[in-house]
Amino acid sequence: MTRMSIANMPQAATIDDAAFISRTLARAFEDDPMMRWFFPDDARREAGLSRYYTTLFTRQYVHHGVCQRTGAAAAFWVAPEAQAKAVPDAETIGELEDILGDRAGLFREAVEEVAGHGPEEPHWYLAAIGADPAGRGQGHGSALLRSGLAKADAAGLPVHLESSKPSNLPVYEHFGFTVLEEVRLPGNGPTLWTMRRAPRKHPCR
Repeated sequence: MTRMSIANMPQAATIDDAAFISRTLARAFEDDPMMRWFFPDDARREAGLSRYYTTLFTRQYVHHGVCQRTGAAAAFWVAPEAQAKAVPDAETIGELEDILGDRAGLFREAVEEVAGHGPEEPHWYLAAIGADPAGRGQGHGSALLRSGLAKADAAGLPVHLESSKPSNLPVYEHFGFTVLEEVRLPGNGPTLWTMRRAPRKHPCR
């Protein structure tokens, strides 16, 4: 078991953490297949991702989600009662499409495709989780994952997520997730795996 330290102890993220959150997730998702597809220019990807996550955090998840951070990682969760409010409004979608530029059409198609595979049961949703590569291997991501899963377990609810990075699947499976579907995104996009974790009565390790 990774030893918990002050640096990787989960804490609530606030709007004042926006710069840290966007920088951390931009670095975390730089090698993610879906984000490389949305932001194909290597030289501009980190800046684009930073704007992308700033928008999602400040306009959406900090208001309607459960956002947490450590010294090198961040996560966005959404409880079932907040999911309707957490859907981006027209202004947020417009801002995201402006950031994505000529990839905006692919983004819209991907969002619609993923929505068609969403669960109907009440659930907690893990919208994003990532650690800065410089802080990987120190338990930051695992600490945030355990924290959110504990909240879902306390409510007796399952957790759903999507991942486009094959190497992440065994990590999630270690925490009790199983693959539900393998979804190929339109426009010759990457494969996305939808995953579900049933609630547990005992904390995960």
